[in-house]
Amino acid sequence: MGVRIEKTDLPGIGVRHDLVTARGRRIGVVTYRDGSRELSIFDIQDPDACAFSIPMSDAEAATLSDILGASFMLSKLTELTDEAAGLFTEHLLVPTDSNYAGRPLGATQARSRTGASIVAIVRDKQVIASPTPNDVIEAGDSLVAVGTRQGLDSLADLIASSTG
Repeated sequence: MGVRIEKTDLPGIGVRHDLVTARGRRIGVVTYRDGSRELSIFDIQDPDACAFSIPMSDAEAATLSDILGASFMLSKLTELTDEAAGLFTEHLLVPTDSNYAGRPLGATQARSRTGASIVAIVRDKQVIASPTPNDVIEAGDSLVAVGTRQGLDSLADLIASSTG
């Protein structure tokens, strides 16, 4: 059995979405009519019995979503490196004195200058996947890049460059 999502309308209450994992574990999210939500973990022996539930604020739900999305994206990038010899994934921190802090990603001309590609920007637990040349890089951002060892080293030098 693969992963599946089940949706159940709860008349007068809201809607419940359950993720059923490949191992048969059930995780549910009830979204109430007032917009609040609750994360539920179901008993492995009785998938209809809720083992425990956690009420979640909008901010908590968004953060959990970001964490799961970011970890999934990064694990997929890591899988690529396992499959392709000589291809690496790296996080590069943008220093406060970088020439590129506060400027659009396109200003770096990273791919044409280094051969490495910036595939995501991580800022304050938020992930900007597949950033465009117009997305602005900020000091403290972590740039997720893919390339050869030489290309990533060149990109790290480029991002760290400053006018002194």
